[in-house]
Amino acid sequence: MPRVRSTEPVSLTNFMPTLIPQPTRVEAAGNKPKLIDEYVGHVNSKTSAASVAHMRSPGGWIEPGQTPEFDEFTIVLKGTLRVEHKGGSLDVRAGQAVIAHAGEWVRYSTPWEDGAEYIAVCLPAFSMDTVHRDR
Repeated sequence: MPRVRSTEPVSLTNFMPTLIPQPTRVEAAGNKPKLIDEYVGHVNSKTSAASVAHMRSPGGWIEPGQTPEFDEFTIVLKGTLRVEHKGGSLDVRAGQAVIAHAGEWVRYSTPWEDGAEYIAVCLPAFSMDTVHRDR
């Protein structure tokens, strides 16, 4: 079957990189204030395919458990992040990463005094509608 070529000019505007000039600070769940700066995602870039956020949580912080519909890839930059799961827990230290898979229950915390700084990438993007936090 012959291919049909369009006679319309190709627009290059959809093929240009998108600069994200700054993140948006979003509210965090948990028992203590935690800083979340979203660079890519529903809030800052209107992106649903993925989200990228810089997190800073204080020592003693813990959030409700969750069973999200997205995969979450986390790289710890400083400190240690605890990731509880149905089979136990993992302590993820600076220079390490962890993948929490869609559909599995997890709970994040930073029980040590120095807290943690980390980057979280969610595929698809984090959403309050798909995180399914414990009540």
